[in-house]
Amino acid sequence: DAKKLVRSPSGLRMVPEHRAARSPFGLDEPPWVPDKECPRCMQCDTKFDFITRKHHCRRCGRCFCDKCCSKKVPLPRMCFVDPVRQCVECALVSQKETEFYDKQLKVLMNGATFFVTLGTSDKSELMVCRLSNNQRYLVLDGDSHYEIEIIQISTVQILTEGFTPGGGNTRAIGMILQYKVPGSEEMAQMKFTAGEDFSCNKKLSAAWLAAMHKATKLLYESRDQ
Repeated sequence: DAKKLVRSPSGLRMVPEHRAARSPFGLDEPPWVPDKECPRCMQCDTKFDFITRKHHCRRCGRCFCDKCCSKKVPLPRMCFVDPVRQCVECALVSQKETEFYDKQLKVLMNGATFFVTLGTSDKSELMVCRLSNNQRYLVLDGDSHYEIEIIQISTVQILTEGFTPGGGNTRAIGMILQYKVPGSEEMAQMKFTAGEDFSCNKKLSAAWLAAMHKATKLLYESRDQ
């Protein structure tokens, strides 16, 4: 998908030319709180003057003093080219998301192998599941081929084993995915199960499922914005 470089008060952004092509994990730039509405820092309540300048957090749009909004942190969910100024609270959130964009997104795109069961069928098919490069589709390849648009996914339930009442270690062994069928209001379901016969694939499958769980959280956050 073609992209273009745009400049906003917040900084330079590399965004898709067409909004429909944007990543489902993306966030829109927030409107800035007008200067006239924030005579004081919205975190520490310090009064702004000629010495104490006001700054806007690029993630939440609120107004802060330099002490409360000094960190410049990458913000790939808004497509910023360079790290941008963020308040302390937003910077922590963005830093946590960095792992998803630096590591887990690559895991999802590289894919993993699962036994996939459609709906209530008792038959499963071995398929390679991966996230498309534009992050908009979940692609499944085996004897059959499916493409599920990420924004059509309604729920993701990660299946685990090894849980104990005392809080023992668990590992992800599969997931149940529910999504809306394009062109209708009907819901479809797929079950993904890591194959026990593929011991070398277990760790990869678990990592892919963990990344999918994180991706789902970001997807829900994007919808709630």
